[in-house]
Amino acid sequence: MTSPVGPEFLALQQALIGRYSLERELGRGGMGIVFLARDVALDRLVAIKLLPPAMAAQPALRERFRREAQMAAKLSHPNIIPIYAVEQVGDFVFFVMAYVEGETLGHRLRTRGPVSPSDGTRLIQEVAWALAYAHARGIVHRDVKPDNILLETGTGRALVSDFGIARATEISGSTAVGEVLGTAQYMSPEQACGEPVDGRSDLYSLGVVAFFALSGKLPFDAPDVAALLAQHITKPAPPLASLAPGVPRRLARAVDKCLAKDPAQRFQTGETLGEAVAQSSEVAREVPAPIRVWLSRGDALRPVLYVWTGMLGLGTVVEMIAQIFGANEKWLDNLPWLIGPWIAFGLYRVYQTQRVLASGYSLEDMRLALRQHIEKRREELAFEFDREPPWWAKAIRKLAFGGLAIAGAGAAYAWIATVPSVNITAWLLGGGSALAGGAAILGRIFPGKRLKARDSFLEYRAKLMEGPIGRQMAKLASIGLTRTLPAAATHRPTEVAIGLAAEALFEALPKQTRKELKHLPEIVRQLENDARTLRARVDELSGMLADVTEDRVMTASATLQRDPEEAGSLDVTRDKLKSELTATRDLAAKRMAQTVAALENIRLDLLRLKAGVGSVDDLSAELTAAQELQAELRATVEGQEAVDRLLAPKETTPTPA
Repeated sequence: MTSPVGPEFLALQQALIGRYSLERELGRGGMGIVFLARDVALDRLVAIKLLPPAMAAQPALRERFRREAQMAAKLSHPNIIPIYAVEQVGDFVFFVMAYVEGETLGHRLRTRGPVSPSDGTRLIQEVAWALAYAHARGIVHRDVKPDNILLETGTGRALVSDFGIARATEISGSTAVGEVLGTAQYMSPEQACGEPVDGRSDLYSLGVVAFFALSGKLPFDAPDVAALLAQHITKPAPPLASLAPGVPRRLARAVDKCLAKDPAQRFQTGETLGEAVAQSSEVAREVPAPIRVWLSRGDALRPVLYVWTGMLGLGTVVEMIAQIFGANEKWLDNLPWLIGPWIAFGLYRVYQTQRVLASGYSLEDMRLALRQHIEKRREELAFEFDREPPWWAKAIRKLAFGGLAIAGAGAAYAWIATVPSVNITAWLLGGGSALAGGAAILGRIFPGKRLKARDSFLEYRAKLMEGPIGRQMAKLASIGLTRTLPAAATHRPTEVAIGLAAEALFEALPKQTRKELKHLPEIVRQLENDARTLRARVDELSGMLADVTEDRVMTASATLQRDPEEAGSLDVTRDKLKSELTATRDLAAKRMAQTVAALENIRLDLLRLKAGVGSVDDLSAELTAAQELQAELRATVEGQEAVDRLLAPKETTPTPA
């Protein structure tokens, strides 16, 4: 009540004394000003949207504003803000709606950046359901954008507001053909052209909202409105995956489909869009926040530790060399400074582990998350380094080898010469080592050769967590620990759950038995990875099949009217493609089932061994069978990759004329 108030606030409050008590202005839009107020009679907070008096004096704008209120008042849906009353008092035209405590999606994105895939899925679903409800009643919103979507505090529920330029599709003449209404960044091609629109136009706008919410960037950008509308009309939208590679494949495809230029190629209803994003099962399997923090905390310290160790280690080597030639160097004094930071880093990791355990999660949860993190990291590294390096990165690599050669020459000189010069030896060994060390540090940042997609530090960390050191660290972190926070439910794919159970049974075996079955943990982990890869392949192929089927339904009618012969040819092609995709998916599903069965057999034999009714020989036989299955899977994958390489289009070099 102490913030500055405008003339509209004062005038409206005077007109509504005794009925509503205005508290503050909430925001302004193209068609009105929204105030937070209190309903005096019902003693509840409400939002009042006022058409400014200057606009209310124009009959066309006043009528459009009243139409918005009348249409929105008919809508009763959990994801649409309800309208309580539509009134005119003197020169004031306004409506009263429910007040939702929260923020707009636009404010959320501007202040905190993109949303997570799980939050994005829920957002798309809820807005799609709200739009589907309105479309079924003949109402098109026409201005779907982040600032017209409210996020309720506490629940995170999305509510659509501001049907400010909505029109009922059954009312003819309410918006003339050629009249463009809406917000340019989120406008569908047909809306930008001023053509008649239906619910599919709203789904395009929702696709732009989803693209922005998940990637933090708009699909189109231009210096002025005309150029922006031209891009919406003519320029294909970039794939969401190109800007947000962490978004699950099915979710990204659903958003891309919303952005099709032709309405017939989009989802036809909000319900089908909601169903499509619901199938993105990967979203529900996100790593919980405490474990995400545990995975990433300390990553920023690693480069510092590398540089510190490299520089101090280089100095220690130089001091060792100098001591060999009689200098009074105490290189042993450097060892605490070399080892100390790593010990401190290890204790810091124990503290972070303790925080995760205190949140109710287990060592198995951390191990599973670390494996998933390694898989994602491999994809990122493949994109970043699995390519030909630039010339300057190759030069840095050559410098490193040159430094080693110089240091080697110094060592050879010191070994061969009868009375080696201390200065020459120091310059060759010290200078060569310094050059090699500096270039090696730069080479870690800018590799001079095509690297394998792997993070050695992460893989070594996973190896430690999977072994006795991980168990001991968890025990150390659990000392005096009180678990006061409940853990959020974590999803474990079937193959991972079986694998974790098998590993726990293996760790409970006597030491001698574990020694005889030392390859079991690695085989189990490889089977888990194979099953997870195959499961993702099955999901991908199922999504492709759904796309082919839906595309046939959407385009069959139009093609049949245009050219019956072409329609028949397209049907044959689609049927063939569908048959091939089905066969490939079924084979992948069969392989996945075999892999999970191999894991299950290993677990059962471990249970039998623990119960005293099984033998090591039986388990060894199962491990051999599992290895044979893995070899068969490797051969199948390599064969498929060879076929893909043969079928891939060859790059051709243009021949000068």
